Amino acid sequence: MHSHRLKAAAGLALGGFLCASVSVAEDAGSVPGVWQKHQYSFAYMGFTSTYSCDGLAAKLKRLLIAAGARKDAKAQSGACASGFGRPDKFARSNLTFYTLAPDTAGTAGDAPPINGAWTPITIADRSPRELAVGDCELVEQFVTNVLPLFSARNIEDKTTCVPHQISGSVINLKFEVFAAVAPKAAHTH
Repeated sequence: MHSHRLKAAAGLALGGFLCASVSVAEDAGSVPGVWQKHQYSFAYMGFTSTYSCDGLAAKLKRLLIAAGARKDAKAQSGACASGFGRPDKFARSNLTFYTLAPDTAGTAGDAPPINGAWTPITIADRSPRELAVGDCELVEQFVTNVLPLFSARNIEDKTTCVPHQISGSVINLKFEVFAAVAPKAAHTH
């Protein structure tokens, strides 16, 4: 069992996460959590990149899941002047997603407990893979408008966007999010 924990921690370290934070969370045990539903109408306003409404929705879904939202997150094209796949200066997306919050007040009621732990997250150029420096202003707006809906802490946002150019822009966002912990597999002998 201890070997399994070490392999999991090493795998996370190779994935760019802080190994110490993950193993501390595992050793300390998980905390009960409760799912919170969020609905948000995201209106992108940027100078450097232009998205189609469906392209914006796809990027936002990837950002939601990378930031710790439940895997069933939905991002749908909003009302846009341009047609499907065509760039729109005022691209919109309607988001529906669930985040896990610590259940410190026992508000889950009869719902089965969801185990959660504070998990380190890094969002940068190519992390997630579909994210590029041209998405810098999108990440800035995500941090301002959507990240506050997550149970996040220790936010280090060193993202710097240079309007009208990609050169000099940097995506560098790190934080811890309260996320669901996979249940431990039962061992049979």
